[in-house]
Amino acid sequence: MNILKTLYSIFFFLVSILTFAQTARVKGIVLDENNQPVENVNVSFQENKTVTNSNGFYILTIPSNVKSNLKFSHVSLKVAVISLELKPNEDYEFNIILKSNVEQIGEVVITNNSRKRVEGVTTISPKAIRLIPGANAGVENILKTLPGVYSNNELSTQYAVRGGNYDENLVYVNEIEVYRPFLIRSGQQEGLSFTNTDLVQNVDFSAGGFQAKFGDKLSSVLDITYRRPTKFGASLEASFLGASLAVENASKNQKWTAITGVRYRDNRLLVNSQKTETDFKPRFADIQTYITFTPNAKWQHSFLGNISQNKYDYKPLFSKTNFGTISEPIALLIEYQGQEKDKYTTVFGAYKGTYSVNENFDLKFIGSAYHTTEQEYFDILAQYRLGEVNSNLGDDNFGNVEYTRGVGSQLSHARNDLDALIVNAEVKGFHKKNDNQIEWGIKYTKESIRDRLREWEVVDSAGFSLNNPILDTPVNEQPYTPYTGPLVPYSNVRAKNFTDINRISGYTQWNRRTKWNEHDIFTNIGVRAQQWQVSEDNINGKSQMTFSPRAQFAIKPNWDMDMLFRLSGGLYHQPPFYRELRDKEGVVQPNVKAQKSVHIVLGNDYSFKMWSRPFRLVSEIYYKSLSDVNPYTLDNVRIRYAANNNATAYAEGLDLRLNGEFVPGTESWLSFGYLKTEENIDNKGFIARPTDQRLKFGILFQDYVPNIPALKMYLNLVYNTGLPGGSPSYANPYDYQLRLRDYRRADAGFSYVFTDRARAKEEGSWLYKFKELSLGLEIFNMFNNQNAITNTWVRDVYTKQQYGVPNYLTTRVFSVKLVAKL
Repeated sequence: MNILKTLYSIFFFLVSILTFAQTARVKGIVLDENNQPVENVNVSFQENKTVTNSNGFYILTIPSNVKSNLKFSHVSLKVAVISLELKPNEDYEFNIILKSNVEQIGEVVITNNSRKRVEGVTTISPKAIRLIPGANAGVENILKTLPGVYSNNELSTQYAVRGGNYDENLVYVNEIEVYRPFLIRSGQQEGLSFTNTDLVQNVDFSAGGFQAKFGDKLSSVLDITYRRPTKFGASLEASFLGASLAVENASKNQKWTAITGVRYRDNRLLVNSQKTETDFKPRFADIQTYITFTPNAKWQHSFLGNISQNKYDYKPLFSKTNFGTISEPIALLIEYQGQEKDKYTTVFGAYKGTYSVNENFDLKFIGSAYHTTEQEYFDILAQYRLGEVNSNLGDDNFGNVEYTRGVGSQLSHARNDLDALIVNAEVKGFHKKNDNQIEWGIKYTKESIRDRLREWEVVDSAGFSLNNPILDTPVNEQPYTPYTGPLVPYSNVRAKNFTDINRISGYTQWNRRTKWNEHDIFTNIGVRAQQWQVSEDNINGKSQMTFSPRAQFAIKPNWDMDMLFRLSGGLYHQPPFYRELRDKEGVVQPNVKAQKSVHIVLGNDYSFKMWSRPFRLVSEIYYKSLSDVNPYTLDNVRIRYAANNNATAYAEGLDLRLNGEFVPGTESWLSFGYLKTEENIDNKGFIARPTDQRLKFGILFQDYVPNIPALKMYLNLVYNTGLPGGSPSYANPYDYQLRLRDYRRADAGFSYVFTDRARAKEEGSWLYKFKELSLGLEIFNMFNNQNAITNTWVRDVYTKQQYGVPNYLTTRVFSVKLVAKL
C-alpha cells in the first residue's frame, strides 16, 4: 500500500512539473500611430507583467494551451487587449499599434508624443529621411527644410541654426556625442555624414531653449537613436551618387541584436556639373555597427562603432564664369595646373551600459573614443584672363571674350596635417517618483590635438606680384611706380600646435507634470556646469568654469481647441573647442573664454482639422543675447576665428511650420523663418553677422497619382535670402557688407513602388519576399538656378579695380535610385 502511494505521489509530481513547464513566450514591438516605438507600455497577463524598453520591445512568458488575454496599457494611449492561445514552448511574435486619445499627425514628420511636444522637440520620421530627395540626402537634408535652419550649400551636410554657425550644433547618436571634421573647407570635400539613415529609429531636433541634460553649445541639438532589430532584415539602396547596404538580426532569445551598415558615395555626378572642368576622383566610404546584449532584466550593454575614410583627389583643368550685367557682361577664364589630395580617416567606438536598479531608478555608463587623422595637400596654379564678352546676338563671336581687361595668376600651396583623439567617460542617472523625474550626469573629456599648418598663396596681376593687402607697406603702386619693399606672399600661415584640453562637465534637472484645475502643466528646471583647462606646448592656460541654468514651462489648456503654450530659455555657454582656440594665423590662444548666450523662446503648438484632415501649426518667437563672442569669417564651410572674445551680438526671429495632409493620405509641410542677427566688434557698432539670413521658405511636398497610387512624387524646395559674404578674406567686415545672391533650390523625386507594407504581394509572387521595392528618378536643382557660395576676387593692377567673381554651386543633375528591403 505504501508503494502504491509513493507511485501516485511521483506520478502527480511529474504531471505538475510537466504542466508547469508548458509555457510559451510572446514578444514584439509596440508602436504608435506614426510607427514610432513606445516606451513604458505595460504588458500583462494576470500576475505576469513586463514593460517595453526604449525601442518599444517586450517579451513575456504566458501559459500554453490556455486562452490568454494580453493587456497593453500606456498613460497617453488607449488600452488594447488581445486573445492568444499558444502551444508549449512556442515563441510568438506580435507587434501592435496603439491608438491615442487625440488626433494624430501622420508618419512623415512630427509625432504627437506628448513629452516631446511640451519640450518643443521636432521628431522626424526615418521613412521621410530616406524618401525625400536631395544632393546630400539624409537627416541634414530634412533639417534644412525646417524653419530656423539655414544652409546655402547642397554639397555640405553642415547647417546653421537661428544665427549660429556650423560649430554651434550638438549631435548625439544613442546619447553619444559625435564630431565633424576639422580641416574641411568646402562642401565637396565632406563626403558622408556620420549618421547612417539605414540604421536610424528616432530623430529629435531642438532649435533652441533645450534642456540642461544636453551639452554646452549655443544653437541646437540633434538627438538620433539607432534601432534595435528583432529579426533578420536587409536593405539596399543604390543610385548614381553611391550605394548603401544594411543587414540586421537578433538571436532567438532576443538577448543579442546587431545592425550593420556599409556606405559608399561618389560626388562626381554633382561636382562635374559645376563650371570647373576637373579630373575628380572622390572615394567616400564607411562602415557602422550597433550591437546590443541584454543578459537579464537589469542590464543592457551596447556598442556603437564606425570606421570611415574619405579620399578626395581633385585636379581642376579649366573654368569659365560669366558675370556682370546684360549691358556689360564679363567673363573670367581660368586654366589650372596642379592638384589637390586630401585624406580623412576616422575611427570611433562607444560603449553604453544601462543598469536598472529598480523600476524608478536607472544608471547609464558611457565611454567613447574618437580618433581622426586628416591631411590636406594641394599645389594649384590658376592662370586667369578677365575680359569683356561679345553681347551682339547677330555676331559670329557672340559669347566669346573679345577684350582682355586683365591677366594674372594665383599659386596656392598647403601641407596641413591634423591628428585628434577625443576620449569621453560619463555616468548618468534617472530617478522617478510619482509625477517627479530627476536626471543627472557627470562627464570627463580628454582632447588631444596635434596640428601642423603650412599654407600660402602667391598672387600676381599682369606679371606684378601682389603683397598681402594688410601688410602692404610701403604702398605698392605698380606698374606706375617701382616697388622697393620686400616680396611677401599674398597670404601665409605657418603654425604647429600640440594642444591638450581636459574637461569635466555635469548637469542635474527636475521634471514634473501636474494639473492646474483642468489644465496640464509641465515644468523642467536644470543647470549645467563645465570646468576646463587648455595646455599648449607645456604652457597651461587658466582654469575656467561656467554655470548654465535653464528652464522650460508648458501649459495645455483644457480647451476645445488642441493648443499648447511653451516658454523656455536660460543661459547657454559654449566653452571653446580646438577650432575656436586657433586664431587666423593658426596660433592657439589657450585662454579664450566661453561664448555666452541668453535664450528666450515662446512657442505655440496648435493641432486642428482642415478639409477633414489633420494639421498642425507650430510657431515660435525667440531672442538671443550673446556676449564674449568670438568673431569669425566664413569661407564656404571653413570657419576662421579671431580667438579673442572681443564682440557682443544678438539674434531675433520668428519660425512657423505648418504640417498636415495637403494631399489625402500623405504628409507635407511648409516652413517660414525670419532672422536678424548682428554683432558689435570692439565697440565699432552693430553689423550683420556672417549667418544673418533674413528670410527662409521651405516646402516638403508629397503626392501620388490617384489612379496609380504606387507612382509617387516628392518635392524638396528651399529659398533663402543672401548671406553676408563674398568679400575678400582679408577684408574689414565694417568696410565690406556685401551679400551673396539668394539661394533657390528645388529637388524632385519620382518613384514607382512595386511593393511595400501597403501593397504586399501574395505568396508565390516574385515580390513576396520584399518588404519594399521601388525604382525612381531624382532631379537635383530642377530649375537650374545659379547659386553662389563664395566669390573669387580678381584684381586689375592697372585700374586697381577688384572684381568679385561668383563661385557657383551645382547645376541641374539627373539620377536614378533603387531601394530594396527584405
